[in-house]
Amino acid sequence: METKIVCLDRSCLFFKLSQSRIFSSKLFKPNYCSFNLSAGRMRKGVNCAMKSYKLSELTFSEVDKLKARPRIDFSSIFDVVQPIVDDVRTRGDDAVIEFTSKFDKVQLDQVVEEVADLPDPELEPHIKEAFDVAYDNIYAFHLAQKSEGNVVENMKGVRCKRVARSIGSVGIYVPGGTAVLPSTALMLSIPAKIAGCKTVVLATPPSKDGSICKEVLYCAKKAGVTHILKAGGAQAITAMAWGTSSCPKVEKIFGPGSQYVTAAKMILQNSEAMISIDMPAGPSEVLVIADKYANPVHIAADLLSQAEHGPDSQVVLVVAGEDVNINAIEDEISKQCQSLPRGEFAAKALSHSFTVFARDMVEAISFSNLYAPEHLIINVNDAEKWEGFIENAGSVFMGKWTPESVGDYASGTNHVLPTYGYARMYGGVSLDSFQKYITVQSLTEEGLRNLGPYVATMAQVEGLEAHKRAVTLRLQDIEAAQTSSMR
Repeated sequence: METKIVCLDRSCLFFKLSQSRIFSSKLFKPNYCSFNLSAGRMRKGVNCAMKSYKLSELTFSEVDKLKARPRIDFSSIFDVVQPIVDDVRTRGDDAVIEFTSKFDKVQLDQVVEEVADLPDPELEPHIKEAFDVAYDNIYAFHLAQKSEGNVVENMKGVRCKRVARSIGSVGIYVPGGTAVLPSTALMLSIPAKIAGCKTVVLATPPSKDGSICKEVLYCAKKAGVTHILKAGGAQAITAMAWGTSSCPKVEKIFGPGSQYVTAAKMILQNSEAMISIDMPAGPSEVLVIADKYANPVHIAADLLSQAEHGPDSQVVLVVAGEDVNINAIEDEISKQCQSLPRGEFAAKALSHSFTVFARDMVEAISFSNLYAPEHLIINVNDAEKWEGFIENAGSVFMGKWTPESVGDYASGTNHVLPTYGYARMYGGVSLDSFQKYITVQSLTEEGLRNLGPYVATMAQVEGLEAHKRAVTLRLQDIEAAQTSSMR
């Protein structure tokens, strides 16, 4: 029976291999080595190289450094965003109009449109069908997350339960800029609809003529969005957070975006605007674990599918075991990158991405748990048997026929996920994200007699006499009523 203990962070991660039931004492202690840059490939002037590291030859501190993402200098970004936040808070729609003209080169006549007043957009049948299939799958997956609260009787006469209530008004941000993302409109508006949110404001940058992307509008109408804010960036986030004369104020803001959008969300959640946000968000990322059975063409495509999001994205390839044709993978990355319309973005992302070589799946998954990727692809033989060992990941894609793209669009899971290592303590957007939970308790007379004396004792220990009296005065009333009835 083969077992081992692998330490890639400060606490040991225990793994059971095959069907073994005993853990051995073999301890992984990486040796020091200097980092090596892989040969990579360069064609047509675009550098598609990735750095490479061998885990077994790194010190603990070197392995730990690999979990760091490309650094975002938020201090300088805050300096840019804060004046925008302040201006939109003060001047409302007028400021939104000015910033939209300045940054997007679009002159708005109307900042907010009510979705019910907009005509249905015309889409080609195959495009409409694709979004309809995605809608159905996303709706089904999130509807299944709805549950009725169970009533628990902790003691005789003491009943407790937890009930869900929708957040009344929510804002969802759908990025524009270098790529329109109607899929994000579905991912965020569908759970808002299921949760029962009464006001749903969708903010998205307008087209050059001031119109709304027709695919985004189709998704918005289908999923019950109530208002569309035709603005992007920090100005859109601020308008939703504080409200304007035309934009309803929201209580929680969702959605990915640029560094400026993220900075605005961070500033506003700590302001008097009294809003919450879905999660800390950063650039897109993927970690792919591949063994010798994985197709190099598929591996390259999966890495590039995240690298093409933008130059600040990061992709990581973890090679598990021996006999993986790394040269074929590098060739495919270079070949496919050259043919991508967004190849320059992808190439820049690859420049701060890397490959790590792990001795086996135990080491590979241990590193993945340390890195905590937004997306984790496990493209290995018998991938499903490793599911139980995954601790930190936003969304997982198991097996050779499961590209990350299906989760981005239409499998049903949500694609708004924690990045930048926040998968260690955050999960992705779900139905719960659009709800808050209220606990309810009710005691009978018998229940208060059973529980009350313990509560009175604890209140006395804490020196809170009024808390104690709230119980003892009731107990005295019960005792008096019982005495009276016995006469």
